[in-house]
Amino acid sequence: MSDTVARVDVRSIEPRRRHPIIFLTFQDLAEGEAMELLCDHDPVVLKSHFELLAPQESEWNYLERGPQTWRVGITRVRSAPPEPTCCGACGGGGH
Repeated sequence: MSDTVARVDVRSIEPRRRHPIIFLTFQDLAEGEAMELLCDHDPVVLKSHFELLAPQESEWNYLERGPQTWRVGITRVRSAPPEPTCCGACGGGGH
């Protein structure tokens, strides 16, 4: 069961600013928490971006499918794995 902790209504936000706001909100979610997204079109491209940038971290559930409003529940099902670190011993230069 997920806990909806954020509601993001992007219908009145300039299109180029929508995805960054949505991803920042998602990053703030803990495992098991969810956000509700409201938009004026089917966010299928956004879903593809989630699958590319945060694979297997989110679960999507359409709550309403248009024609005026789309509502999607996006749950963080697991956190991102930690970034690999390098000590530099391999010659990687600490990257």
